[in-house]
Amino acid sequence: MKSLLGRKIGMTQIFTEDGRAQAVTAVECGPCVVLQAKKKTEKDGYTALKLGFLDRKKSNKAGLGAAKKAGLEKAKKYVREVRVPDTLNIPAGSVLNCSIFAAGEKISVTGTSIGKGFQGAIKRHGFTIGPRSHGSKNNRITGSQRFMDRGGRIPCGAKMPGQMGNARVTIRGLKVVEVLSDKNVILVSGAIPGPKNGLVVVSNHHAEYDAGKIAAK
Repeated sequence: MKSLLGRKIGMTQIFTEDGRAQAVTAVECGPCVVLQAKKKTEKDGYTALKLGFLDRKKSNKAGLGAAKKAGLEKAKKYVREVRVPDTLNIPAGSVLNCSIFAAGEKISVTGTSIGKGFQGAIKRHGFTIGPRSHGSKNNRITGSQRFMDRGGRIPCGAKMPGQMGNARVTIRGLKVVEVLSDKNVILVSGAIPGPKNGLVVVSNHHAEYDAGKIAAK
């Protein structure tokens, strides 16, 4: 699989060749720097690349030390590991940009959804609103919490009020509509999770990195 860190810019629309309007999300995809050479299964138990995205204004010694190993002067703001096959060999300091993706390619986008705070069961799970007739007092209450036997315990996983949003979400089956290589931006069909400027991971689980599109350090 091939993956790249990016930042959600926002949504807009474009017009296709047949004149239809299509909603797309603009994602600043890269450039990402390989901070550490491939982790090996023999030593770490899995195979992955450590990618860095965007420069950090202030950093500690650990961040600067990791950046110097890759030949960088500034530490990276976002550092994530992405799984890669055992046969892939990309040296530390290599740069990956949006050119690794192509228009029409199927991708998955992972991000943190927008937090909506503590919400009731109607908004959180789509429960039906109760009767609004005169005297009714169960307009937006949760209602019965299952059976009361087994010691009166509520079973795990019951749909109840609680924290809504602010969770890791992956949207699969999205399509790359256009790649703007000069701006390091890709246009993705539909919506992706997260707020504006939120970190996302763009992946294609059925393709590998193209060695010809990886810039040397």
